[in-house]
Amino acid sequence: MKKIGKNDNITPKKNMKKVITCYIIALIVLVYFVYAIIQLIKNPTDVFMIENGGLSLEESAEGYVIRNETVVQGNNYKNGMIQIKTEGERVAKGDSIYRYYSNNEETLVKKIEELDIKIQDAMGNETSLFSSDIKLLENQISQKLNEASTLNDIQKITEYKKDINARITKKAKIAGDLSPQGSYIRNLIEERSGYENDLNSGAEYVIAESSGIVSYRVDGLENILTKESFSSLNKNFLEDLKLKTGEIVATSNEKGKIIDNFEAYIAAPSLDSQKSKEAKVGDNVNLRLSNSQVISAQIEYIVEEEDSRLIIFKINNGLELLANYRKITFDIIWWSYSGLRVPNEALVKETAPNGGSLAGQDIYYIVRNRMGYTDKILIKILKQNEAYSIITNYTNEELKEYMGYTENDLKQVKTIVLHDEIILNPKT
Repeated sequence: MKKIGKNDNITPKKNMKKVITCYIIALIVLVYFVYAIIQLIKNPTDVFMIENGGLSLEESAEGYVIRNETVVQGNNYKNGMIQIKTEGERVAKGDSIYRYYSNNEETLVKKIEELDIKIQDAMGNETSLFSSDIKLLENQISQKLNEASTLNDIQKITEYKKDINARITKKAKIAGDLSPQGSYIRNLIEERSGYENDLNSGAEYVIAESSGIVSYRVDGLENILTKESFSSLNKNFLEDLKLKTGEIVATSNEKGKIIDNFEAYIAAPSLDSQKSKEAKVGDNVNLRLSNSQVISAQIEYIVEEEDSRLIIFKINNGLELLANYRKITFDIIWWSYSGLRVPNEALVKETAPNGGSLAGQDIYYIVRNRMGYTDKILIKILKQNEAYSIITNYTNEELKEYMGYTENDLKQVKTIVLHDEIILNPKT
């Protein structure tokens, strides 16, 4: 038998130690990676590229539209009305806005239409009318008819119709003088003129008492919601009006009104945000209407209530967008700002050192990552909301004043620029 020597047991023992050591190292590495993953999940180190963006502080509200309005109404309002100026059209003082039907208007209009047919038939039977005036009128009438066929504005169509009728009547009068049937046509024209005079004399025209925008949407609040009533307005008063938000005011068949096209007001009750409580008369804001259009406004009046405020905003543009409504929803944009935008998770707060005017106060840094190298950079916050901040770099003059930096300190200052990569939730 082979004799076993001392070295025969040493080699297996060494191999066993190597195996055990490898297992221990692998276990340590595994534990480290598990720990690192757990830490990453608990405290993720994400990055963000600085971008240009905007921030705003907004508040949704309901508002009551207050306008300078003058209701205009005639005596024959029970007869019904014909609009001369269309909804939203601008008028000057003294312009005719609309008229009421005359008592026998339907009968008179029918008789005039019958006479027009007779006149046209009489002229159509004449083949010897070569007057240059008649030819000119015929061309003009044809042109007006072609133009009218392309219109969709009721007011414009009405004007064209009047013009065409006037030219047809003029043509008929000329034809009456040239035609062998002249006496017959002239009699028809005189009869038509008589009915037309009866129609016009029986109609009542309503005139604009001032310049502005015409509206036929009259709701009875024109003399209640006025600039003079600001001091008596409050949440309960407005709620008692029982108005529906976004409802279009119905068109009246009896009256119209002239709206001042220079200014209007929106009264917003129940504002209780911190910003609304800090607002002052004269502050400028922007309002976003339900169609997403943004208009400028100024705070005109404030009514203090028990747990909120009623704020009245004055507007000078976008009035035509509100003409159909009395109660609306809108957004108050208290402020808006644009610039370098970063998430608030990227901000590191510290206390300013002694030496400058900000000593002992909070200052902010961000951690920039460039090719794996990180730098902590002091930044100034211009505006901030719950999620983001608009930031910028301090100027050298500000760093000297606020932080007490020397010229040597300024040489070491690093700045942040657009598209820099920064670390979110940095470990400090």
